[in-house]
Amino acid sequence: MKKYLRIALEVLLALLLAGAIAFGYLNFTGKKHIANDMEEVSAELDETKDTLDKIKEQLDDAQAKLEDLEPSAKQFEIVKQAFANGVVLQDMEAVYKAQKSLSAERLVGLGTVRQLTKGFEDPSAVEAFQKSLEIAELGARMQAVCSAQSALISAGKKVKLMAECLVKPNEKKAQEDDEKSKESAAKKVHWTYEGEAGPEHWGENYPTCANGKKQSPLNITGDMGKTKDSITPEYKETALKIINNGHTIQVNIEPGTSVLTINKEPYDLLQFHFHRPGEEQFNGKAPAMVVHFVHKSKAGKLAVLGVTLNEGKENPLIKTLWANLPAKEGEESAPEKMIINPATILPSDLSFYTYEGSLTTPPCTEGVNFYILKTSSDISKGQLNKFPFKVNARPVQELNGRKILTN
Repeated sequence: MKKYLRIALEVLLALLLAGAIAFGYLNFTGKKHIANDMEEVSAELDETKDTLDKIKEQLDDAQAKLEDLEPSAKQFEIVKQAFANGVVLQDMEAVYKAQKSLSAERLVGLGTVRQLTKGFEDPSAVEAFQKSLEIAELGARMQAVCSAQSALISAGKKVKLMAECLVKPNEKKAQEDDEKSKESAAKKVHWTYEGEAGPEHWGENYPTCANGKKQSPLNITGDMGKTKDSITPEYKETALKIINNGHTIQVNIEPGTSVLTINKEPYDLLQFHFHRPGEEQFNGKAPAMVVHFVHKSKAGKLAVLGVTLNEGKENPLIKTLWANLPAKEGEESAPEKMIINPATILPSDLSFYTYEGSLTTPPCTEGVNFYILKTSSDISKGQLNKFPFKVNARPVQELNGRKILTN
């Protein structure tokens, strides 16, 4: 009996020992697991603290910037109050009303005064900025483009700001103080005729270039109907204002000095520029060059008169223009006492083809009536080679059911 009792006690002691060991092990591993969890929580707290510190720094920076802007905001409110009575706007509109057309810069100024007087979403202000963009694109007036785009954005319009108009705060001071920096910025190109910014990519920033159904230029071919349109160019002598805008050579015309009359409706000549080779094709063949005369009516309608140039004799007007090419890209040159007459490049026969199209450069605005003369003018081989752009022509576009007419 004692023997069995002893065995039972030994078994009981063994079980108690095993239980104690197991309890101790579980207690140890539990503490270790809790310690690991505590370490992870501590690490997460450290990360959260770092994030909060960074957010605090950003908030402090934002607060500092707001404090810096506060004087400018007060000054702006003072200026806005000064325009609130509308007297300045009335005087400005009265002066501009007497003019047949306004430059891009004046339209921007008028739109700005309207915003200060009537509010940032004033429809007439928005219209003025949109018109200035249209003209500025044609005239390559980058400052007017940037001002108009920024104003339209402030009015709540969806406008993609050009890269040239994006000026970082730390660059602004440098641009104001450093003239070389300004010249460098003016040379930047936001679209080109080849590569990643070429015509096949224009639609990425200018949707109408890709999605428009009435785009220019066209291949003039096939059966054509008859048009009742009549055109009468009345171009007169004017002071030479010539610019290399990075895309072409362009001659700007003082508004009101030269007119194209279409069906008794006058269109002011705004400017004329050159493309090499000619953008319009004739039965699939392009001329050596083309001159596009860009006009605008009082109602805002655009019309382009195209004069093709083929290799031949020296052209007197082009001789004058090429002799006065600007030394720098982006700067308008106005040689003293230099007078030209755009009419001298026109052929005597003004028979034409006509169709409804678009600007052939971004933003590819549609609703432009084209009148392409059938007879070409001459340009010498030397003059052709002196043109500073080897290729600056948009490829021909789809007809999309349009009719090309002839007179």
